[in-house]
Amino acid sequence: MVSVTALWLPILLSAVVVFIVSSILHMVLPHHRNDYAKLPNEDNLRDAIRNAGVAPGNYAFPCPQGPKDMGSPEMMEKYNQGPVGIMAVMKNGPPAMGKSLAQWFVFSLIISVFVAYVTGLALGPGSDYRLVFRVAGTIAILGYGATWATDSIWKGVAWSTTMKHLFDGVIYGLFTAGVFGWLWP
Repeated sequence: MVSVTALWLPILLSAVVVFIVSSILHMVLPHHRNDYAKLPNEDNLRDAIRNAGVAPGNYAFPCPQGPKDMGSPEMMEKYNQGPVGIMAVMKNGPPAMGKSLAQWFVFSLIISVFVAYVTGLALGPGSDYRLVFRVAGTIAILGYGATWATDSIWKGVAWSTTMKHLFDGVIYGLFTAGVFGWLWP
């Protein structure tokens, strides 16, 4: 067994490496450029949302008041008329890239801490690089990639978008595994 504190360097370095790799993937490669489509009559829709006083938050439409309402004839009619969707409204102003990047780095650190914890429980000091790579990589891929499936299952995100995020997660997981294998005590 290896303690999480003994793995502080691979935790930190793997988060830095994932941060850099993710920046390259999202700025250089074109695979995420069509994840979102522009709405027809976007300005009219934006005016309607603004005029309705919609505050930042997550919304479902139509939105039943509870389980009983969900199957009512009125709700069924709304579902059939459409549109049906889930929408996230953010606060006004340009996206806060600095804040988002900082949160992404903290998330990467958290993934690396879990990788360290589970790999440290499973393997002892001096374990073979390939074994460390396999265990750490599996955990990191699950942490970075598998979680995207819930967006396709519950929120209607296209499976093609989820598969692109899973691809990214595999890349991040492999780099994390490489760092842990290289720096394993």
